[in-house]
Amino acid sequence: MLLAVTGAVRATQSASGATGPRPNILFIMADDHAAHAISAYGSGINKTPNIDRIAGGGMLFQNCFCTNSICTPSRAVIMTGQYSQLNGVKTLDDSLDPSKQNIAKLMSAAGYQTAMVGKWHLAKDPSGFDYWNILPGQGAYHDPVLIEMGTRTKHTGYATDLITDISLDFIKKRDPAKPFFLMCHHKAPHRPWQPDAKHAHMYENETIPEPANLFDHYENRSRAAGNTKMRVGEDMTKTDLKVDIPADLKGDALRKWAYQLYIKDYLRCIASVDDNVGRMLDYLDSSGLASSTIVVYTSDQGFFLGDHGYFDKRFMYEESLRMPLLVRYPGKVKAATVNRDMVLNLDFPETFLDYAGAKVPGDMQGRSLRTVLEGRTPANWRKSMYYRYWMHLTEHNVPAHYGVRTHRWKLIYYYGKALGTSGSVNQDTEPEWELFDMVADPHEMRNVYAEPRNEKVVAELKAELNRLRREVQDTDS
Repeated sequence: MLLAVTGAVRATQSASGATGPRPNILFIMADDHAAHAISAYGSGINKTPNIDRIAGGGMLFQNCFCTNSICTPSRAVIMTGQYSQLNGVKTLDDSLDPSKQNIAKLMSAAGYQTAMVGKWHLAKDPSGFDYWNILPGQGAYHDPVLIEMGTRTKHTGYATDLITDISLDFIKKRDPAKPFFLMCHHKAPHRPWQPDAKHAHMYENETIPEPANLFDHYENRSRAAGNTKMRVGEDMTKTDLKVDIPADLKGDALRKWAYQLYIKDYLRCIASVDDNVGRMLDYLDSSGLASSTIVVYTSDQGFFLGDHGYFDKRFMYEESLRMPLLVRYPGKVKAATVNRDMVLNLDFPETFLDYAGAKVPGDMQGRSLRTVLEGRTPANWRKSMYYRYWMHLTEHNVPAHYGVRTHRWKLIYYYGKALGTSGSVNQDTEPEWELFDMVADPHEMRNVYAEPRNEKVVAELKAELNRLRREVQDTDS
């Protein structure tokens, strides 16, 4: 009965004014897991029964977006609640300053036990966590080295299983008189998509359905779309495909052949993640923790699964921009609900602080999702979002760009070298614009920026883009 008045169940008032017990928070994040490779999101290429359990017991967000679709910057946004230009992590080469305020420090100050397990990828060691055990850099899938509180140890096994083992061990050994905040970050399904033995032969005798625009040839789009180097097959290596690329395969034939090899290994890696999500959920159930624990499943950004003929991410195009977000909190978040509000990875830390009953620092730039999760979306909730990718032509020949997305429209500006982007620039590009009608053209196959009938829309979106840039303090000229 002591726990009824201490730790995890002590009643507090949240930042949104709500009162209630302070829950444990289990934040599970995969790397490059596209929402359209989750069956709860309607995937036609795989099943994810355990991730679906979170959706079945809670809320699925249809419109969760990242503010910078690349691993290191997205993770920094989630840790700080700030856009890249404020937290200082704009590219893969930047590190998160350990002295900077972050969600781990704030949750610890609020009385939570905090832990970070798995892929960190922010260059310098984690700060603010009571316990951390991380992969160095990208880490390895098989027999990985992990760094536990500064000590490097080589482990035997598969990274997804090991990250789950360590996460469960932290929960089992925690102080039960205090709530916990655990960030469980999987490496999978990041390139080069190396599955474990259990799933190595999944889909072996199957043909995975192809996306409708696998054979996109980039007509009616920007030069950026056609010049990028992330085409399935053409821009892949033997490490990606695990076999030599036949010399006689070219063009669409090469793309068709390579897609099956790529997507099967990608989905095999996801199958292991799904199994391990099931292990986590089963432990919460068996230990009696499920009712007092918020479970979040997400990815650091989206990913192209042959869409537009691409793999990778970076672009503001939908498959890259969109993140999966599923949240379960029994009795507080209505089961099997779907939300279509526009939410961002920027919102995650403020949501955690809200449920912890902690004050949100004034320099955080997101909004708590607590009222949204409870079915009470504020009338003034955002109707547009701002995106910026900074790594001009440094990888996959993707140019730097920024843009605005509303519920109907997406306007993207490829600004070239004009603004002086971070990263090494090996060539310049001419500025260009893209406009997509996300209702009439959800797969972004036709750039309608230059159509006269859209002049008013373009003017309105440019004004909104400038407003958002000022609001988020991204004000280079």
